[in-house]
Amino acid sequence: MPENKHMISAYGVRMPRILYGTAWKKMQTEGLVKKAIQVGFRGIDTACQPKHYHEAGVGAGVAGCIDDRLKREDLYLQTKFTALSGQDPQTVPYDPKASAAAQVQQSFAQSLRNLRTDYVDCLVLHSPIEGPGLVPVWQAMERIFDSGMVKQLGISNCYSLEYLEALYDSVRIKPAVLQNRFYGETGYDRDLRVFCGQSGVIYQSFWTLTANPQILAGDLLQALAAKYRRTTAQVLFRYLSQNAIIPLTGTKSELHMREDLSIFEFTLAETECASMSALF
Repeated sequence: MPENKHMISAYGVRMPRILYGTAWKKMQTEGLVKKAIQVGFRGIDTACQPKHYHEAGVGAGVAGCIDDRLKREDLYLQTKFTALSGQDPQTVPYDPKASAAAQVQQSFAQSLRNLRTDYVDCLVLHSPIEGPGLVPVWQAMERIFDSGMVKQLGISNCYSLEYLEALYDSVRIKPAVLQNRFYGETGYDRDLRVFCGQSGVIYQSFWTLTANPQILAGDLLQALAAKYRRTTAQVLFRYLSQNAIIPLTGTKSELHMREDLSIFEFTLAETECASMSALF
C-alpha cells in the first residue's frame, strides 16, 4: 500500500487504514486470509480465542503468501489476549489455573506459534478487566512489549471513557489502539474518539456495516455513492479512513475485498465529510 493508505501510531508503527478481520471464519480462515493478502490487504486482525477465531488458520494463510515479493515486515498483524471469561472452557489456549500474568504469556506464546512469526505488531486486551485484575494483565503485556516481541499495545470493547482515561493515565506503556463496535447504541463513541484524537490513540471500528443498515440506506450515502459511482459501504469506509478511523472488514467475498481496498481511489470533499459527521 502507498503511504497515504497508512497511519503511523504513537509508537511509530505503520498501520494500514483498513484491516481484514478474521472472526467467525472457522476452517475458511486460511483461504480467506490468503485471498485477502493476495488482493492487497496488508493488515490482519485476529485473537487467541478459539471460540471465535481460528488463529492458526490466519498463520497458515499468511505463511502461504510470504515469498520473495512479500516479507513478514510488509504486514501488520494484530492479535488479542482474551481473559478466561471470554473463552470457551473447552478450548482455553492457556492454563486456566495459572496466574493472570502467566495466562497472558502463554496466550501470546500460542499466538506466535499460530501466526508463525517471532513478533506481533499489536497486542490488544480483548475486553476491559475490572478491579485489581487489570494490573497484572497489563503489566504482563508491557513485559512482552519490553521484550520487543510486540510493537504496541491496545484495548478493545471498551465503551467507558472513564475506564479508558484511567487505563491511559495509570500504565507505563499507553494503549496505542482502541478497537470498538461502531454503532448508534454507544453514540458512535463520540467522547472516546475525542479522547483518542487528543491522546494519540488510533480508533479502529468493527461491525461497521452490519450495525448501520439505516445509515447505508439513507439519502446522504445513497447520493454520495451515486456521485462517486461507488457503493455505500465504500463511501462509509472512505469517510472513516479520511477521519483517522481504521475500519475492519470481514467480508468473504473477493469482489467486496477489492471494493474495500479501492476506497483510496476517491476522496470525499470536506463539506461531504462534515455532512457525514453529523450522522456519527
